[in-house]
Parts: sequence; C-alpha cells; structure tokens
Amino acid sequence: QVQLVESGGGLVQPGESLTLSCAASGFTLDYYALGWFRQAPGKEREGVSCISRSSSTYYADSVKGRFPISRDNAKNTVYLQMNSLKPEDTGVYYCNARILSRNWWGQGTQVTVSS
Repeated sequence: QVQLVESGGGLVQPGESLTLSCAASGFTLDYYALGWFRQAPGKEREGVSCISRSSSTYYADSVKGRFPISRDNAKNTVYLQMNSLKPEDTGVYYCNARILSRNWWGQGTQVTVSS
C-alpha cells in the first residue's frame, strides 16, 4: 500500500527556516517523481516544487531560490528546505506522488509563519 507521511511543519517567525520531510513507503522512490503542494486557508491547492527521478527540479516562482527540494532514495524520503519564510507561505503542505496513473497524497503538515 502506497503511503506518504509528511513531517516537519510548525510555527515560525518570518525569515526563519523549516525542513519538511516526506517519507514514502509501499513503492520504490527511485522510479518516481515527487512533488510538494500547499493549501492556504480559503485558497486552492497549488504546486510548490517537484523533483524527478533524475533529480531535475521545478519550483513555483513564489518559492524559487528559497525552497530547495532534494531526495534520498536510500531513505525513501524527499525533503523541502524552506528558508526565508514569509507569512504568505502559511498553509498545509502536502506530498504527492503519481503512480500508475493515480495521484497519492499524504495527510499534510501545517506550516504557520507569523510574528
């Protein structure tokens, strides 16, 4: 059974950093791309970043240069290092994998950026 478990969220002040982790199980991470999405209150879920099998990366303009994504296939884990956090980065962050034409989601982890 495919499972994605996010962790690392929390409450931080503007300018601080957090590292999110997405632990994958039930499939071999080596063969798949993984993505991070977020959903702010009252807004639609939006793509933040993704990393391909070959570790090519994509970033939304709003996080480019601040949120490097990485993967550790040996640990079946993908990371999102969030630096210089802003209040507009607040939301629930979800990990996503598309496997056999189906989208799989984690339960999400809350990130709140507030002074």
